Amino acid sequence: MDPLSPELLPAGIRSRMVPGINGLTMHVLEAGEAGRPVLLLLHGFPELAVSWRRVMVPLAEAGFHVIAPDQRGYGRTIGWSDAYDTDLRPFAMLNLVRDQLALLKTLGVPAVHAVIGHDFGSPVAAHCALVRPDVFRRVALMSAPFAGPPALGSSDRAPAADIAQALAALPRPRKHYHWYYATRPANGDMIAPPQGLHAFLRAYYHHKSGDWAGNDVFPLKGWTAEELAKLPTYYVMDAAETMPQTVAHEMPSADHIAACTWLTEADLAVYAAEYGRSGFQGGLNGYRTRFLGTNMEMEAFAGRRIEVPATFIGGARDWGVQQSPGALHKMETEATADWRGTHLVAGAGHWVQQERPVETVRLLLDFLR
Repeated sequence: MDPLSPELLPAGIRSRMVPGINGLTMHVLEAGEAGRPVLLLLHGFPELAVSWRRVMVPLAEAGFHVIAPDQRGYGRTIGWSDAYDTDLRPFAMLNLVRDQLALLKTLGVPAVHAVIGHDFGSPVAAHCALVRPDVFRRVALMSAPFAGPPALGSSDRAPAADIAQALAALPRPRKHYHWYYATRPANGDMIAPPQGLHAFLRAYYHHKSGDWAGNDVFPLKGWTAEELAKLPTYYVMDAAETMPQTVAHEMPSADHIAACTWLTEADLAVYAAEYGRSGFQGGLNGYRTRFLGTNMEMEAFAGRRIEVPATFIGGARDWGVQQSPGALHKMETEATADWRGTHLVAGAGHWVQQERPVETVRLLLDFLR
């Protein structure tokens, strides 16, 4: 696998392949000079290292060496299984932490100034800081609150599994997207959607962004089917639909697409090309670990808090902030010991570092200083 072509990256970002990373050859984007304080940026789903493209250079210009890998299961990183019927232990949370430790060791980085994670990268970053505070000395979480490690005896059972029957029994039958992502057909549904991969991704990113009119966010009262049914369908889907069918209802117009500066057609073509080659199963396998007790090793950290300075950045129009009732408050008051503030960026949806890069960089620099 070759690095990403410089033509596809903003000036100042370089791409390379780093072998020998916990069984992987990892694709890494970098900005800034080696030897400076390091920022490790961990992307989410369905994203890639390139999802950080709009903030990497400004962070580097502020004096940091910025490192953004394609995580296990994503993009140009290779050495992982893309099968559904595979051992999921390599995708377990503790092994994802090992991936980042191995990357830093290979790069000769003994500790990072901060680890920053968005979406699925947020729990990875949180667990990095929880498990190895000596290496990950600050943590910024984005879009997905961290409510703490699993309780002893919980086997990290996905809450979506507990609510599935109640959602299916609603007058308008629904299903949680975590449950859908754990099913065998999900990867095939998304890699070969009826509307085409490019159009599917356009609708998906639009639906969860601040541009979609329906993203008026408010706290849910509890983990009940009736409350969860208030979430948009990209989180609590109609029971009979696939994800491509779900987001197709909200496909933006040609005029809106042309006016979308935070995700141009050229930007989107990179995502479509990468996922068209790799598929989605690697990322989906990370979600599946939540249903199968694969992360039970994290129960050893039950009751432990993140001790390093921590902050949260999300979009004011991001349902990811409120999709798990109570998680945001628990993160602020119980899961962390040195909380430095919650920041919700006006107008931004789920892809806050892409939609509002200037505000995101400002908030990160305030925290990092």
